[in-house]
Amino acid sequence: MTAPIVMDPLARDNAAEGALLRAAGPVVPVELMGVRGWAVTRHAAARDLLTDQRLAKSAEHWAAYRRGEVPKTWPLIGLALPRRSMVTTDGAEHRRLRALVAQAFTPRRVELMRPAVEKIAAELLDRLADLGPVVDLKTAFAFPLPMTVIGSLLGVPEADHAYVRELYERFFSSVKDPVQVQQTITALNAFVDDLVAKRRAQPGDDLASALLAAGTEGALEGGALSDEEAAATLRVIIAAGHETTVNLITNAVRALLAHPDQLALVRSGEVEWTAVVEESLRWTPPTSNFLFRFATEDIAYGDTVIPEGDAVLVSYNAIGRDPAQHGVTAEIFDVTRDPARHLSFGHGPHVCPGAQLARLEASIALPALFERFPGLQLAVEESELRPTPAMVVNSLRELPVRL
Repeated sequence: MTAPIVMDPLARDNAAEGALLRAAGPVVPVELMGVRGWAVTRHAAARDLLTDQRLAKSAEHWAAYRRGEVPKTWPLIGLALPRRSMVTTDGAEHRRLRALVAQAFTPRRVELMRPAVEKIAAELLDRLADLGPVVDLKTAFAFPLPMTVIGSLLGVPEADHAYVRELYERFFSSVKDPVQVQQTITALNAFVDDLVAKRRAQPGDDLASALLAAGTEGALEGGALSDEEAAATLRVIIAAGHETTVNLITNAVRALLAHPDQLALVRSGEVEWTAVVEESLRWTPPTSNFLFRFATEDIAYGDTVIPEGDAVLVSYNAIGRDPAQHGVTAEIFDVTRDPARHLSFGHGPHVCPGAQLARLEASIALPALFERFPGLQLAVEESELRPTPAMVVNSLRELPVRL
């Protein structure tokens, strides 16, 4: 077998790594911090394999883990082996656990949230004006907007938002010592378990309470969610509900400031802000690599065979700039690009149910930001921006801007 490509845990150049993976083939062997697996690197291969029922979400099929070759202190263990939820199940069980979440994020229900998102964005921009002239836009705007939205939706108090951010930053980071790995997982579980216990005792008008009530009166096929299922589902919603949008807004602002010609097209009205959102999702996807699916039998794809029991990740870094899907200019940030379907929210049964909400938040946040601060510019050189040291999220540690 070809020697695996060793992926950078510090994510120092996601675009370059994505190009390297893509050039090696549609499905290539990789190594993640000492653990072997396979990466899906091209658009067509991702569409095929993300709907292939021989790739399961349950880690019970992961041969290396069963053999004891993956230590519980592996920095990415929480992502590779999350608690049982809609992310780790397939078929009827996946549909049961996903049902209520999907209902909460239908296009109609998401659109009804527009006034609330606009109000939150306006309030945050007011605060930005008081913080200036130089601010970390990620901390002061890109994070609190989606966190406030998802926190309100789930009933997470605003006082806990900073703590939640700290926990998830540690969770997604590839740079953790063995003790911190388990401490972070334990703290996250404890926070969500406590939220479940509080909503069991005192239900409210929020999604967490609705999840717990589902099935008790026949509202959910297959019966009510257990506390463990509800907690795992809430963990997924909180993580995906804020992290994706934080990175989307941060990456979009960075791209626009680095490409003033593209920003001018949008500000002139020649191009819609929704085009900026979609091009940002493609060019710098918020999720760089998604862990894991597991082969339930040998899977042949082209000249490659993924052996039964092996782990497979999806490299959205590589897929987003696939010239076979997006043309010879795939490496260029171009908001006038003809709409071409990207896969940055996944594909198939496990496609992200919160995609519409992320798009809504970004399409409100970006024009509001540039309208309020038309002279917005980076406060440091582009080369000084530091990437988040994580193999699964594609973002910056901070985005210093001059208002």
